[in-house]
Amino acid sequence: MPERRTVALVTLGCARNEVDSEELAGRLEADGWQLVEDAADADVAVVNTCGFVEAAKKDSVDALLEANDLKDHGRTQAVVAVGCMAERYGKELAEALPEADGVLGFDDYTDISDRLQTILSGGIHASHTPRDRRKLLPISPAERQESAASVALPGHGPVDLPEGLAPASGPRAPLRRRLDGAPVASVKLASGCDRRCSFCAIPSFRGSFISRRPSDVLNETRWLAEQGVKEIMLVSENNTSYGKDLGDIRLLESLLPELAEVDGIERVRVSYLQPAEMRPGLIDVLTSTPKVTPYFDLSFQHSAPDVLRAMRRFGDTDRFLELLDTIRSKAPEAGVRSNFIVGFPGESEADLAELERFLTGARLDAIGVFGYSDEEGTEAATYGDKLDEDLVAERLARVSRLAEELVSQRAEERVGETVHVLVESVDEEEGVHGRAAHQAPETDGQVLLTSGEGLSVGRMVEAKVVGTEGVDLVAEPLTGSLACSEEAGR
Repeated sequence: MPERRTVALVTLGCARNEVDSEELAGRLEADGWQLVEDAADADVAVVNTCGFVEAAKKDSVDALLEANDLKDHGRTQAVVAVGCMAERYGKELAEALPEADGVLGFDDYTDISDRLQTILSGGIHASHTPRDRRKLLPISPAERQESAASVALPGHGPVDLPEGLAPASGPRAPLRRRLDGAPVASVKLASGCDRRCSFCAIPSFRGSFISRRPSDVLNETRWLAEQGVKEIMLVSENNTSYGKDLGDIRLLESLLPELAEVDGIERVRVSYLQPAEMRPGLIDVLTSTPKVTPYFDLSFQHSAPDVLRAMRRFGDTDRFLELLDTIRSKAPEAGVRSNFIVGFPGESEADLAELERFLTGARLDAIGVFGYSDEEGTEAATYGDKLDEDLVAERLARVSRLAEELVSQRAEERVGETVHVLVESVDEEEGVHGRAAHQAPETDGQVLLTSGEGLSVGRMVEAKVVGTEGVDLVAEPLTGSLACSEEAGR
């Protein structure tokens, strides 16, 4: 019997990429590939790249070069690039990076097994010429669902697969294979984006916004619960638009309670929310539904009106603060995070001071700050009035220092609070770590529990915050708090 072909997936970038990698893993395993964790143990190393900003693209190139080095020392025979950077640059990336044996775009995903086999056998797969994926679907959102079947949408693999293709767990199994045993998993709610932010190239290579069917989201969540997942995080480029192409812009409000009722799920988290699209009904559901955590990942980007208009965005400091006041009037413990760009073309010292005023008043739990840099193909790249790179770096350092101070202060405000912590690691030397409801995976800090007695990964424990370490919390488990109630996710 021939030895099974082995493949490893290396994932960079956001949680959306993680879902895409698990769909690719499902396709490959269904076609007989053996998935291995370490690229050095794989015949083919598949690097799921990020193409968002320069730093992410550099990390992707470095990962491809690192995987290529394995061809001299390990089992690895081929290195293949997939993901956003591969889709965005296609043939150009293949020519610039000959160390990659293949550069595959989203249209190759359904045939990923054949593509890898061709490359592994020494064949050549011609890389695609990039195109604006917004043009693949109708302009009108209401007309998109009918065309969706003919467009490659990573992370939208079918649920209720034909016999022989679905994993063994049952008929609800999605075209997905988990790559780790973590108690939290992301679920794609939609793909693409209809917004036209002047600094962002994502819509051009991810395409127009299109929602997944609620039944697919629900069934995938049930399948994940069967795999031991306790928390799901709904991801897309813009979750507040969910349902607009299905005829109901308020569809998320009705879907969330259904997801929260799935057996085994203790916490439902929604990420990627647009402040300009927040509506009272969605805030109500996010702050009042058991097991739906009052967590608001709001994409503010800036707060000075002139900068926001140049970004093709809406709002200002006072309106943003009013939104946060509304949220906290309904859920005082709500978690809020956001990202910001400093040094945008035309940003004045007064604009920066306005951003600092917002940050100081917002009491955010986590803040990401980025210095502006041109992204090819974006409107902002054509703007005049660019700031000097040294000035951008100076402003980045200044706002980053402020952000670090403010999130530490916000963490200190939580001392004395009772939090529900999902245990994610138990280590004799490092201790027991997990996340509270206001902390998303990877980005928002964590909780160190002072005692690990009786705790295991995946347990939800009630604890009292007794200290802080920067953005991280230190909490003491409360007696009898293991076996959480319906309120565990709140």
